[in-house]
Amino acid sequence: MTELNEYECELLDTMLEAFGIPDSLTRRQLMELFDQDEAAAFAMVQILTREGLIAESGKHGDYELPDKLILKPKGEKFLRDGGFTRRYKLEQQKPVEVGGTLTKLQQQNMRLQNEKLANASEISDLKKTINRLQTLQYIWWVVILVALVAGYLLGHRMGAHTVVHHIKH
Repeated sequence: MTELNEYECELLDTMLEAFGIPDSLTRRQLMELFDQDEAAAFAMVQILTREGLIAESGKHGDYELPDKLILKPKGEKFLRDGGFTRRYKLEQQKPVEVGGTLTKLQQQNMRLQNEKLANASEISDLKKTINRLQTLQYIWWVVILVALVAGYLLGHRMGAHTVVHHIKH
């Protein structure tokens, strides 16, 4: 089962209870149940469908609510047996598998440390690249400034020489 919190379990049970006597819910009833929040309704429908507790009926796209939901006998039995809330409470009472969980956590910790080192290395490389590009940018600014000053001086000198040349003739 997907890790659900207590609120989500209660919400799923409420949804199963809402099927009532005809053992079906229309899209409109479902939207009323979720205060017109189609995304939340869709997520809960996906969980109930994945658990095999309901069937979908009617036309709908991949990410849309169906026209009608039908409660399967398995869903009725599941609800009678306590539903998601009971399952959640039983999961909370289970002792944690210390050995297996510890090993998994150590493996995950090692993987995350390796990922952190790889990211730190990549960050270092990117900082070097940024510094190199900033240095190149400064060099280009200096080259542009030197070209402008040289152009100004040459233009000023040529302009003064041309004026003197015209006065003599």
